[in-house]
Amino acid sequence: MKLNAIIVEDEGISRDIIRNYLSKYCPNVNLLGEASNIEEGYNLINKHNLDLVFLDVEMPFGNAFDLLEKIENRTFEVIFVTAYDHYAIEALNNNASYYLLKPISIDQLIKAVNTVLEIKQKEQQLQNKILETKSLAVHGKITIPQQDGFEILDVSDIIFCKADDNYTEIHLSNSKKLVSKTLKHFEGILKEYTFVRIHKSYLVNVNAIIKYKKGKGGSVIVSNGKEILVSASQKSNLLSYFK
Repeated sequence: MKLNAIIVEDEGISRDIIRNYLSKYCPNVNLLGEASNIEEGYNLINKHNLDLVFLDVEMPFGNAFDLLEKIENRTFEVIFVTAYDHYAIEALNNNASYYLLKPISIDQLIKAVNTVLEIKQKEQQLQNKILETKSLAVHGKITIPQQDGFEILDVSDIIFCKADDNYTEIHLSNSKKLVSKTLKHFEGILKEYTFVRIHKSYLVNVNAIIKYKKGKGGSVIVSNGKEILVSASQKSNLLSYFK
């Protein structure tokens, strides 16, 4: 799992140190930008979907807590980076994930990043459980995960699903969605509806099939005009729907 992060720090030397340490010792951090003051930091936070902010406490024209007060729905974790230890209680009151004192210890930086990584992984696991529950509970609809929550799809709107390694393309009549779930995952969710596996890479809504072409396995044409090959091993399974 990669953590999308920014650095908000007014001292250029400190930004250089954090950036270099992250590059060398924290490969799971994807640094998206840097800011030297509160305003720049606020703009970067609004621009990116962040997991983590490295935040200096004392900066010109305000401090870290002024910045956090401006964020209405904070979804990212914060690692405070400061030369002063007397902000620790206020940092805890602002739900800090970690409090790093300057000069920065490499071991402490790695520990801080791993703490945030663990938090985010647990959040993702919980989100997956919620999505799986909703997928099974809401008849005629499934949910697909998004960075800020989930989207609800009507099963009847799905024409076919296509495997893409550990991802799945969900094809609708006028759009498609790329979801970080395997085709097998969707096969399990959609098995109670009229979806059939016609190929190792394709799961098709039987109601969306408008034509079948003969052949060893043959092929089907679905409602959006796409022609999809049918593997020989799945041919009888498909044709059983049309007896």
